Amino acid sequence: MSDERQDEPAPAVSAAMRRAKAEAQASHVTVGQVEHAASGAVTIGCSCGMTLTNGPGWSLDEHIRLHRAEARYLALSLVAPAGMPRLIDVDADRVPRLR
Repeated sequence: MSDERQDEPAPAVSAAMRRAKAEAQASHVTVGQVEHAASGAVTIGCSCGMTLTNGPGWSLDEHIRLHRAEARYLALSLVAPAGMPRLIDVDADRVPRLR
């Protein structure tokens, strides 16, 4: 008697990756209103609790884009299959290694 499960294809990883990307997108949306300080700082909150701001070499929009990209990267990294070739080195838990 053969095990029929051996003939079934492995579940698609892309479903988990799509779900992780969607969850990251939903978890990192701007909230509230843009605030302008007398110092020139421009800030807005993120639904994750972080305050996003402009700086001496970046705009608020650039910080928002970077923040969302980092959130997507971390979410995708955690569900990507172990052993998948990576541009950024990860540890055993598939979290990016800090230099």
